[in-house]
Amino acid sequence: MNANSKIFDRIRVRPDRDAEAKSRAPRCQWDGCSEPGLHRAPVGRMKEGEYFRFCIDHVRAYNKGYNYFSGLGDNDIARFQKEALTGHRPTWVMGINGSAKSSPDFAAKRSGRAGYYSRVRDPFNLFGEDKPRPQPQRKARPLEAKALETLGLDEKATGADIKARYKELVKRHHPDANGGDRGSEDRFRDVLQAYRVLKQSGFC
Repeated sequence: MNANSKIFDRIRVRPDRDAEAKSRAPRCQWDGCSEPGLHRAPVGRMKEGEYFRFCIDHVRAYNKGYNYFSGLGDNDIARFQKEALTGHRPTWVMGINGSAKSSPDFAAKRSGRAGYYSRVRDPFNLFGEDKPRPQPQRKARPLEAKALETLGLDEKATGADIKARYKELVKRHHPDANGGDRGSEDRFRDVLQAYRVLKQSGFC
């Protein structure tokens, strides 16, 4: 084997990165230790973001005895744990505020009196009342108005009215019921088209 070969000249040795990191690392902060401090350990409560630098052996020893709540009483620890649930941000009781508690309706609402709920608007029928809500009157566009006129109805007609009128006119003007009358066939086609327009517009 020739050690002076051109092949050996091209071999590159990867630098020892661990040795490089150790040479740049600060010294371990444990008393009496001269090893490089490659590992971080938290300083303690109220000093978040600050760290000690220890070697591997001393960071393990430090973490074994580390207590974030050292010096706090049981009540303080319980309060901290409760506040940690919301990220230590303030919270309020949902749906209740000072002005609502002071209002005269608040006592009636808490008592569950039916009179209170009868005065409350319920546009989405959340309280399950059986009274039907008034439907807003829909303004028909020109094409829809013409379709209603073809069926012999006005803008106040409901979906049920439109369907009933459609069935009646189809039975009356169907070609099989009129012996192939051309006029009746045209009227039948107009009825089908009018019903299709109203259905696509959401009238029925």
